[in-house]
Amino acid sequence: EAFATVQWFIGSPIGLLMLFGWTFSLFFHLCNGIRHMAWDLGHGFEKTQYTTSGYVVAGASVILTVLVWIIGLVIW
Repeated sequence: EAFATVQWFIGSPIGLLMLFGWTFSLFFHLCNGIRHMAWDLGHGFEKTQYTTSGYVVAGASVILTVLVWIIGLVIW
């Protein structure tokens, strides 16, 4: 009975929105981690570079999230 409740919640619009947000958070964290690794190597400290890399992180996170959801909805 508890599992059915969880399944219902995850399948609800609020649950799907939360899963979408968690997916975005995962990819944002991943992309920003790569950005920080570049910083650790001493790259990307110019103002234009860190501004651009911030936009790239946000854009890549959105693109990866949407791709995963499209693939997941087509396969599932």
